[in-house]
Amino acid sequence: MDRTLYLECESGISGDMSVAMLLDLGADREVLAEALKSLPLQGYEIRISRVNRNGIDCCDFDVVLEEENHDHDMEYLYGEGEGHTHAHEHEHAHEHTHEHEHEHTHEHEHEHSHGDDHAHAHHHSHAHVHRHLAEINRIIDAGNLTDGANALAKKIFRIIAEAESRAHNLPLEKVGFHEVGAVDSIVDIVAFAVCFDNLDIRRVLVPKLCEGTGVVRCQHGILPVPVPAVTNILEGSGIPMEILPYKGEFVTPTGAAIVKAVRTGGGFPAGCTIARTGMGAGKRQTERANVLRGMLLESADEASDSVWKLESDIDDTTGEVLGYTLERLLEAGAKDAHYLPCFMKKNRPAWQLQVICDEEHRSALERIIFRETTTIGIRRIRMERSILKRQTGNARTPFGNVRIKICRSGDETYFYPEYEDVAAIAREKNVPFQEVYRAAQQEAREL
Repeated sequence: MDRTLYLECESGISGDMSVAMLLDLGADREVLAEALKSLPLQGYEIRISRVNRNGIDCCDFDVVLEEENHDHDMEYLYGEGEGHTHAHEHEHAHEHTHEHEHEHTHEHEHEHSHGDDHAHAHHHSHAHVHRHLAEINRIIDAGNLTDGANALAKKIFRIIAEAESRAHNLPLEKVGFHEVGAVDSIVDIVAFAVCFDNLDIRRVLVPKLCEGTGVVRCQHGILPVPVPAVTNILEGSGIPMEILPYKGEFVTPTGAAIVKAVRTGGGFPAGCTIARTGMGAGKRQTERANVLRGMLLESADEASDSVWKLESDIDDTTGEVLGYTLERLLEAGAKDAHYLPCFMKKNRPAWQLQVICDEEHRSALERIIFRETTTIGIRRIRMERSILKRQTGNARTPFGNVRIKICRSGDETYFYPEYEDVAAIAREKNVPFQEVYRAAQQEAREL
């Protein structure tokens, strides 16, 4: 069954908070333990417990490194009396980022959870080897992970690496994690991917991210919040951000990368009910409850949501430009896009461009239309729509495997084979398209 996760980031988000939230939603702890045990990593242990944040009972996920000391604390990072959010992550990260940006990420992740561990890493930074993206991918591949968890973990790491590469103007392959500090980042990110895959989540709705204000200290000096890695990750993503009236860092690079990797939409959908709620704890007591709340949603067979329709009449652009624009719109997240013939002023034959999209992609798609065509105006209207509940399956036909989209409406079930799979098999086997299509439908019905 397809599942929708609604993620409420009113107090920011980090890697350990995200894992704790998924565990509280019911992710299998034994599956997680076995997956982490299969990784070629040492020098840490996992602690899962219940904690209280501002009177709220939460799950806490902690990666505890074997080597610890207490050289640095929140006062060092923020100044006396400013013990806020995710400081140690930054310190560790920047401590090594002059050549190895990924530490910045790890740093953030760890800051949320293990300040003293970061101090240790910071203090001994130059005595250790650094792990780069290729090596981290090899570590992930060596683990006994599902294909979905493997791909998601790599996707999150690459998002972080690209952000750090841009922040420090280094080639992607030069971005690295400190050998000790990388451990908790790998564990946090792999743990999130394993739990996410275990819960079979297909849609993730995140209306906004909430971030604090102020600065954090690193080897290079004082940096503003949100830090460069976070702004690089969110730039162009369409993910809204709200700045809170609190000092400190609430969104870590790992947290931002997780949201960018899995988010499929924004607001709470109409017609849905909450099946289960999970609370993931941050590592500090703050004025605003330091928790990440996730809700698994259920919907009726026919649900409702809203989309935007963008519309523009164009009479002075070539067919080549229009075709290219359509490709760019679909690549950038349009749910659908097409042209209709029309007549404009002075009886000019023209084309009406229509684009269907969600709120998160609307601004980016409008920019594409203005940039690629000659239009000087776009009409838009929000529209309600009814959608069938759907899930994907796999039909094993005599010709080969075909993915199936399964939709339900009341007592009726509809089976729609994926065009790409049917077309590829029809070409390869030299059989009619309709024959493969009907075989896939028949197999799906029998299953």
